[in-house]
Amino acid sequence: MPSYARKVLDLKTQALSCFLLLTFLTAPPLVLSASDETVTLEDLVAEGLRNSPEILAARSRADAAGYRIPQAKSLPDPMATLGYQNDGFSSFTLGRSIMSMGISGLSQQFPFWGKRALKGEVAARDSESFAALSDAARHRVVAQIKLYFYDLFLAYKTLDILSDRKTLFSKIEDAARSRYASGTGMQQEVIMAQTEKYMILEKEEMQRQRIEALQGMLNTTVGREVSAPLGRPVLPPAAPFLASLEEVVSMAKEHSPDVRSRQKMVEGAEAKVKLARKEYYPDVTVGGNYFYRSGYLGDMWSMTFSFSLPIFYKTKQEQAVAEAQAGFLEAKRELAATELMLASNVKEGYSMVQAADRLMKLYSEGLIPKANQDVQLAFSNYVTGRVDALTAITRIKNLLDYDLLYWSQLVEREKAIARLHAVTGIEDTGQTGRQTSWGGTKKAARGEAQ
Repeated sequence: MPSYARKVLDLKTQALSCFLLLTFLTAPPLVLSASDETVTLEDLVAEGLRNSPEILAARSRADAAGYRIPQAKSLPDPMATLGYQNDGFSSFTLGRSIMSMGISGLSQQFPFWGKRALKGEVAARDSESFAALSDAARHRVVAQIKLYFYDLFLAYKTLDILSDRKTLFSKIEDAARSRYASGTGMQQEVIMAQTEKYMILEKEEMQRQRIEALQGMLNTTVGREVSAPLGRPVLPPAAPFLASLEEVVSMAKEHSPDVRSRQKMVEGAEAKVKLARKEYYPDVTVGGNYFYRSGYLGDMWSMTFSFSLPIFYKTKQEQAVAEAQAGFLEAKRELAATELMLASNVKEGYSMVQAADRLMKLYSEGLIPKANQDVQLAFSNYVTGRVDALTAITRIKNLLDYDLLYWSQLVEREKAIARLHAVTGIEDTGQTGRQTSWGGTKKAARGEAQ
């Protein structure tokens, strides 16, 4: 190639590099807040349990439901009566006529035996259901914190991997320049390496934007201001998941707050059926009256007993019983549907954990080491001219993909475990050693003993 043509191509290459570089440098970068600091999952979970508006609201609903129990068991308010009876309209006749008197009275209604206890039972079951829903909200918020935390960790990890691969592409670019300068390579190879490098810059910018969005969502879930500084997440050590599917399903049915809430709703609906049947029996109202008659006339008193007559039971009490029975059947079917959905969610999460474990092993023990070797060989062969730039670039991109897939599977595994904790009601605050929740410690101990 003539020297003047080579100079022209060099100028074109430099101009393209400057253009691509200026494109990224002139774009307003996203500034990551507190990127030099770290934050742990345990601290975020503890803060969320204290400050999450969703948890606090659910707790307040449960407290409000508890205050309804003594109200339901109380007697109706007594009724006080004050009055005056006059004989005729022409004058005030108190003390002069036996028909004139001041009247004062007090009455109290007494529900039929067992009604107040059943009303209290209905309120108690509702309160317990709301308490279980409060637990469900707590587990749901903790799980959401974990999901955002792991996604944020993956975004930072992706930035690290992209930075490492950008260095490799820079080496390919330097090698391509050397080969081009020596006349053994083409300008296209330099441009290919530069294009891949700037494509990584684009991906880095997208990850920075994702980090900003995840930080805002995580702050909101924890109960902070959306723009509060948040450090880089530190991933806790991964714990082995050793429980079987049957064990996880069993624990889910035993500890799930959603199932427990539905069970309390079934018990409350059953108490409502009993209460509706009690409405066939009348309530009794006991009243006492005092009649004041001034002068020579003596005072009087009276006592009354009144009770309701459920003569319209066909359109009232029977329909109320039928309504309560339908509600009881609805509650039982919703409980069955919740248990089925719970088992389905557990199965999905369990399969995701198992698949992630297998894929992580495949990536870490097979694909990534081989891809690293392939990259080293491809780079050395490219420098010596035995392979072209496309082959070396393809090998680097494959290594990038495998690294990202490994960490994506690790994050998906931890997110699946977080969802399992939420649906099963197993407490987990982000501390290490959480394998005890899934029977890992016992199985490990049995293995060591053998």
